[in-house]
Amino acid sequence: MSQQGALVLAMAVAVLTVSPASGMAAHSAGGWEPIGLSGGGGMFTPAISPLDPNLIMLNCDMGCAFLSRDGGMTWGMIHHSRLRANIRCRPAFHPKDVNIIFAGDLYGRLRVSRDRGKTWKEFGNIEGKLEGEIAIDPENPDLMFAGASSWVWRSADGGQSWSKADGPHGPVIGFHFDQTSPMGRRVCFAATENGVWRSDDSGTTWAEKCNGLPWKGLRGFAGGSNKEAHTVILYCTVPSKDLDGFKGGVYRSTDRGETWVPAMANVTNNETQTPSKVPQYHQILTTDVKPRTVYTFSCENMWRNVNTYRSDDAGENWRPMFYPSPRFRQFNLEHNYHTAVQNWGHYGLLSGLPCVAIAPSNPDVVIQTDTMCCYITKDGGKTWLNGHTRPVLIKDQKPETFLNTGLVVTSTWHYYIDPFQPNRHYIAYTDIGFARSLDAGRSWKWWREEIPWTNTCYELAFDPDTPGKIWGAFSNLHDVPNGNVITGTHYTRLTKEQRTGGIAASDDFAATWQKSNEGLPNAPACSVVLDPRSPKSNRTLYAAIYDHGVYKSTDDGRTWTSTSKGLGSGRNMRACRVSLHKDGTLFCLITALYLHQERRFEPDGVGLYRSRDGGDNWELANRSQPLLWPKDFTVNPKDSREVYIGACDIWDGQEQGGLWRTTDGGTTWKRIARKGPQHFGAYLHPSRPGWIYMTLTEEAPGAGLWLSKDNGTTWQPFEGLPFCNIQRVTFDPSNENVIYVTTFGGSVWKGPIEE
Repeated sequence: MSQQGALVLAMAVAVLTVSPASGMAAHSAGGWEPIGLSGGGGMFTPAISPLDPNLIMLNCDMGCAFLSRDGGMTWGMIHHSRLRANIRCRPAFHPKDVNIIFAGDLYGRLRVSRDRGKTWKEFGNIEGKLEGEIAIDPENPDLMFAGASSWVWRSADGGQSWSKADGPHGPVIGFHFDQTSPMGRRVCFAATENGVWRSDDSGTTWAEKCNGLPWKGLRGFAGGSNKEAHTVILYCTVPSKDLDGFKGGVYRSTDRGETWVPAMANVTNNETQTPSKVPQYHQILTTDVKPRTVYTFSCENMWRNVNTYRSDDAGENWRPMFYPSPRFRQFNLEHNYHTAVQNWGHYGLLSGLPCVAIAPSNPDVVIQTDTMCCYITKDGGKTWLNGHTRPVLIKDQKPETFLNTGLVVTSTWHYYIDPFQPNRHYIAYTDIGFARSLDAGRSWKWWREEIPWTNTCYELAFDPDTPGKIWGAFSNLHDVPNGNVITGTHYTRLTKEQRTGGIAASDDFAATWQKSNEGLPNAPACSVVLDPRSPKSNRTLYAAIYDHGVYKSTDDGRTWTSTSKGLGSGRNMRACRVSLHKDGTLFCLITALYLHQERRFEPDGVGLYRSRDGGDNWELANRSQPLLWPKDFTVNPKDSREVYIGACDIWDGQEQGGLWRTTDGGTTWKRIARKGPQHFGAYLHPSRPGWIYMTLTEEAPGAGLWLSKDNGTTWQPFEGLPFCNIQRVTFDPSNENVIYVTTFGGSVWKGPIEE
């Protein structure tokens, strides 16, 4: 790296390590620092404060909520004990007091913060789960609306008490308070999927106002009203159809909803393509400051590299404003790791969930989020920056390395420190595959996706004698062995052709990868290990292939053969992890088999298996203690008879969840801890005897990371770690006081070995 590049990196890192107020996790806050590539997962329901456009909040689909105080340049995760995210309900900032924020939590309950997001408490008496948005009258904050369980709820006392409105029904999309009407009899609007309603008495009574709309099924709604300009404009979007030409899309009302007219005459992509590809407009935004300035967003038209449109004349004329791919000359996005590394732009706006927001005080400030990225404009769409990452800039060069902004929303399986060059760090990711760092985790390079299995990297194996020689287990099926695959629909909805994966090899410290899987089924590879006793030029490797068992290679991974005699069953060969002890004992975990139609867990084949002859024959090691949903296991490196298994409850009254241990090779097992229904695993500190780290993933009722210093007799939680769904722990060989924890939805966190 050049001197200039190093200076830019140092300055950027200095900015990102500023800690926000207590109650939020940030770089170096509370002893924990999020690292790796930020972004990479689903982000929804953004909201911008009407009093401070730099104050932004959004939610992640993995349970965490974030706040930015600098316009999206950096983010802090709200601690899981204070607020867990609700992706179906947009938060609301108080229009008079910048410190007050309302939000829905993971369970759909209303919560309020009165200290700018530091602490949160349950509030009000809304019945049902919040959805759509929470809205506050800008001039009369006592008047509030919220959507919950397909009804509109009204409060006249600032949210302390609520009553269900009589009239509007269906999933709530949005609200508007007419600022030109008197506060005592405020004209209000509520939009649901079933239509638009107006109240002329501050929300007491309602009347439907859909005249002119071609059909229902509303997707977006926004209103702007300006007293000085005596202007009230409403906008909505409805499904688009090909009926002898384009119909649907954006509609406008200038008479408080009495009539609606089409408002997208010259949108550049409203011509139909195929019956299944008619462009759809799912979101729409405007403000009271400038009601005639309006944005709409589409997600089916990226064939033209356009998804965001702006009009400054109430929809009479539109112009495209967002070009996220560098392959087009209009590219107006700051480089991120997609655009810089792959030379393409990612855009995955989801229909049905709010993914965009506008600053109520400044219509030039807009944020849009999707399944991997966060984009922000502060100049009305002329240029866009990335909220989910910052490029390390070197003069006259396209950026290759990127900094973490704190917006960490993806799942990670393992964190590795290179055994030969400790400044090289690696992360095995879900959804974004793989990343590496050349500066001990300060900045990161995304891979170039040279192999066909790009979704997930589950595990790496390093050659102990050859620097830079690495094997990786890759898959297009993610989340093994968590609920999305085991009990959810992710696995069942994928075709056999989509459930692919394999082993790849690298000889240049993971800079490039090549397939190394002759003889393997094209199926998810979840684990790979190397036998260090094998010849240097012809290493023996073992791979766990989901649904197919264990495969073995004796020629450096070039060819593979099945070695699964006695492993699993004919119905269940869901091998998710393989491990080789230094005494030659091989272990493999066959995880849960859930029968969806019967809604039950099947014991067939599930368990921890052991082989003492290189995989030729296997035996069940936990026969005396069946566990129907095991997630991970750890073998004591000093004694292969001591094994730990993390297990989950199976919904039939049996509380199998917890951390189980055997010290006699599986003859007997004892549950040494239960802190929640779904435990993941245990990890032994390499230099502190008796120190055991325990993790909980999914449905963790509190802390997801625990430590025992007395070999499992007592446990202490890591209360300072802001994310609760923890998977594995990695120890830093150069600093025994530091650990790295991988998470299911919160990336990687670097922190202290004890709190």
